[in-house]
Amino acid sequence: MARTKQVLVLIETSHAYGRGLVRGVSRFHREHGRWSIYFTPHGANDPIAARFDEWKCDGVLARIRSAELAEEISRLGVPVVELCGLFLQYGFPLLGPDNKAVGQSGAGHLLERGFSHFGFVGMRGQNFKYMDQRGVEFAKAVRRAGFECRIFEDLKNPGRKRERGDLWKLKQERLADWVRSLPKPLGVMACDDEQGMAILQACRHARLRVPDDVAVLGVNNDEYLCEMSIPPLTSIDVNASRIGFQAAMVLDQMMSGRPAPKKPKLFPPREIITRQSTDIIATEDESVARAVAFIRENACKSIRVDDILRSVKLSRASLEPRFKMTVGRTIHQEIQRVQVDMAKKLLTTTDLPLKQIAVRTGFKYAQYMSRVFSKANGCPPARYRKEMRK
Repeated sequence: MARTKQVLVLIETSHAYGRGLVRGVSRFHREHGRWSIYFTPHGANDPIAARFDEWKCDGVLARIRSAELAEEISRLGVPVVELCGLFLQYGFPLLGPDNKAVGQSGAGHLLERGFSHFGFVGMRGQNFKYMDQRGVEFAKAVRRAGFECRIFEDLKNPGRKRERGDLWKLKQERLADWVRSLPKPLGVMACDDEQGMAILQACRHARLRVPDDVAVLGVNNDEYLCEMSIPPLTSIDVNASRIGFQAAMVLDQMMSGRPAPKKPKLFPPREIITRQSTDIIATEDESVARAVAFIRENACKSIRVDDILRSVKLSRASLEPRFKMTVGRTIHQEIQRVQVDMAKKLLTTTDLPLKQIAVRTGFKYAQYMSRVFSKANGCPPARYRKEMRK
């Protein structure tokens, strides 16, 4: 029998993204069961408990956040899969979220809600390049749509040395001033859920209504943070579990002698979990706003365009042009978009057969749902489910 591989897993559990990665690694391990794993829960900046000179391993899965740790792991001389991307100079193969797609997805979500003023809050000056990339791509997508995007400048030089609590308070004040200074209604994307929660707190400090004055979108779908926020925070689910599973698969292949991937393997986000912080249509046209609200509440009940027209008491000739100008889609296209979004959620979170998903999303027939779904996503529902669960 082949010797059991010894694998060192250095992934923090203090954030939702890290916990998602660990879930994916665990799923791979359960399904294949060929490893002996050394893993202890720890925070992002905690010292690593492992003694590398004493613990002999065959491979490493790691979120490397310091040059010292990168040096130690490099000296082991074993296959390594990296899950952070801060120290690419060491040549470790990288797996992670497609931050270009994350930024574009965030912009699309806020544009769909009719916003024409945008902002982004990142973590500039803290060496989180992947966070900056989300902001760059968000701003590009907004500008392609014909709008401007303001970027919040974080505390690069806070002046005299300050205590941690003082810095937090100063950032809150600056963030509140920044949000207050921008035109409304405003759609803001944060680089992650922690920054999203900070924006919501700043809005309360500035006495701005969320989502009426400012809609806020985070990343990572940390359910604890998102539900603790007031109001609950909408967030992009980057599907960390899938990334963790794929990273474990790549490491297993490398430990078996296969070459490391030459390019980073990046994965698109799974979905946007809409909560109250963006649950609005930013328009002064009350009829369009009512039509959108009706669609989002009833799209999966097999409604037709005539049902929306009756709900807002307008003719199609009157509502359709205004609706398309505000939302960017026809009424029928918006109904199908909501249906497809629900189908994606059911495909990734349940084992329901396609026939039942079609019925639950208002398509009635699986073949019709597959045709609409494929046009919207570039692949049929069955393949989408398989890809998202790899």
